Amino acid sequence: MTYILRKKIIYHAKKSFKCIILFFVLLISIIAVIVFKYKPVYAVTISGEVVGYISDKVELEERIKNEILAHTGNVAFVTVNQFPEYELQLVNRTTKTNEDEIINSLKKNAEITYKYYAVTYNNEIKGYVNTLEEAEQFVAEIKGEYSSSNLDLNIGINEYYTVNVDDAKNIEQNSDMILAKEEIETMVDDYIDRETKTVNGIYLAVTPISGRITSRFAAIENVRSGAHTGLDIASPNGTPIHVAADGVVTHASPMGTYGNLVIVSHGNGVDTYYAHCSKILVKVGQTVSAGDTIALVGSTGNSTGNHLHFEIRIDKKAVNPQKYLYRNN
Repeated sequence: MTYILRKKIIYHAKKSFKCIILFFVLLISIIAVIVFKYKPVYAVTISGEVVGYISDKVELEERIKNEILAHTGNVAFVTVNQFPEYELQLVNRTTKTNEDEIINSLKKNAEITYKYYAVTYNNEIKGYVNTLEEAEQFVAEIKGEYSSSNLDLNIGINEYYTVNVDDAKNIEQNSDMILAKEEIETMVDDYIDRETKTVNGIYLAVTPISGRITSRFAAIENVRSGAHTGLDIASPNGTPIHVAADGVVTHASPMGTYGNLVIVSHGNGVDTYYAHCSKILVKVGQTVSAGDTIALVGSTGNSTGNHLHFEIRIDKKAVNPQKYLYRNN
């Protein structure tokens, strides 16, 4: 009995061993088939739709970070509406991965917000640039040019955002601020000109004539009994004399040492005098506009040669015309 039992045990053991060997052979065969026919990949899903396969999830995440989410140039921020989800799968080895297509799909679903800057003068936009550094440099250049004028220039920088790529490209293509700079400079020059030529609220827009100043305000000379009350500007006989500002003619005839004299009242107590004229071309009560020809240069009255005697009076008191006109003469 013992012998027979032993033989049965040995027989079953051998049979079990063969089964185990057969199992491992089969398992290895299955693994071999899987290895040679299939490969592990990540199926990438966006908004519930499989958009492709990748072999390296970490690598794709890095590309998303560098190629989509990274802030470069004038990009303020990027919003990705749907991030990808990953599922590890076995697919046929002939299945190709498509990281580039997945990246492009994510880019299409991403919303890019661009940041740009507007340079303003008196709260009016004059030009656009992509960076704050460009805007600050531009403003610094303008203010530097007028630093000696002690003007508080109303030049500002405003920040704006857009999701329109065409707007962003247009700003980039037109980042040259030369025209904006010229426009602001012209406006500032006009402002300075107006401020320096404004008498008691009246803007003296026009210089009556061009010429050499032969006698200045308050000069003491033998040709007159007291201090000079205006400016003498030499010019040929018959040169047109232009009124300095809008107003009404209050005098247009000879007056003592002035000779032929035109007086124009501009309001706010401001009057201008044009003396020694060879001919007067306006009448009392006539309304005139800045630049109109009101008389011709001559040498009438107390005069030693052809010139214009020009006065500015505020409430009948003579002031130095060179505070407002002929400043650089």
